[in-house]
Amino acid sequence: MSSHRVKGSSIKKSPVALFARNFFRHPSMLGSVIPSSPYLVKYLMEQIDWDRTRVVVEFGPGVGTITREVLKRMRPDALLLVIELNREFVDFLNTHVRDPRLRIVHGSAIEVRNILAEHGIASADCIISSIPYSLIPETQRQEIVLESRQALQAQGSLLVFQYNRRLLPYLKSSFSSVKLDIHYLNILPALVFHCTP
Repeated sequence: MSSHRVKGSSIKKSPVALFARNFFRHPSMLGSVIPSSPYLVKYLMEQIDWDRTRVVVEFGPGVGTITREVLKRMRPDALLLVIELNREFVDFLNTHVRDPRLRIVHGSAIEVRNILAEHGIASADCIISSIPYSLIPETQRQEIVLESRQALQAQGSLLVFQYNRRLLPYLKSSFSSVKLDIHYLNILPALVFHCTP
């Protein structure tokens, strides 16, 4: 885990305020002005077999809303690797979320296989992604989905929540099974894609 020390006032602000400020500064990096609702997070957590899961990867952890819940449920010998493109969020996580099972990486989801390899990990059991795919270029969108598929072990799964269906064709072209659920107890209502190889 990075030992980067945070300077400035961002860590003094509430997670919601930090999230909202970054939404207005970098709208293409975030899909919503506020973090995911507790109801949506609980639903996502219920889709994972925590007894079997050893390696979890999270794309776009933001202020750690999902990250904290994953850590509560993970096995003592499991590992959570979060990949975040926004430096402010990386600094916030390094300061506010401390757990020996957590690895925080400042980077892109496109690099997921390289990042796993750098940490001595062959593949992931589960990838959770909340990055706004519809707001990034099509080539990057496709590449992230392909990299996610290849980063998963054979029995692994990709959990993605979005606010529209634009990612669905990319998921169907890479995964043999794609299940879609709509979760209304969130602002905005979220589409949850559960994908398995």
